[in-house]
Amino acid sequence: MSAPVVQGPFVAWENALSAAEVDAITAYGDALVHKKAELAEKRDDIDHVRITRLAWIEHNAQTEQIYTRLAGIVQHLNTHFYRFALTGMENLQYAIYDADGGGHYDWHIDFGHTNHKPRKISLSVQLSDPAEYEGCDLQFRIDSKIETAPRTRGSVIAFPSFFLHRVTPVTAGVRKSLVLWATGPEFR
Repeated sequence: MSAPVVQGPFVAWENALSAAEVDAITAYGDALVHKKAELAEKRDDIDHVRITRLAWIEHNAQTEQIYTRLAGIVQHLNTHFYRFALTGMENLQYAIYDADGGGHYDWHIDFGHTNHKPRKISLSVQLSDPAEYEGCDLQFRIDSKIETAPRTRGSVIAFPSFFLHRVTPVTAGVRKSLVLWATGPEFR
């Protein structure tokens, strides 16, 4: 496992999860019922902002190990890079971007409130081998500069939830990722 590194607007921790951990998450996520993700910005009954399928991985006895592992990663990254007041995590989101469906997620921020707690840190875990798909880059925009996150399987990309980011269209294959949000009290 490498050390986490600041890369522009995000922290990249390549190989943060082992191949066995990624395989276990993918197997669990693939067995769930996936639904089409939809946002409010629909026109003509089409969501032009986001096309992906997703499932929620709830915190339970079967998922305790992955929740504990990811909570440790969040704590490490927060201690070393962000120092935000954090009190918890939302349920994990298992996302599938498929070229056949035109998978993408246009520019957006994750900053929002869940149970009256704002999202503070967003994490994206790369589950797919980059050789399995084309396009579908996780990108960030600060001013006019666009930065692209590493695609290494098992990598964790962390960033403040109020940073503008997108997932470019997948042009071939399928990309799978795990997304989580660490929450806490209002910023002061």
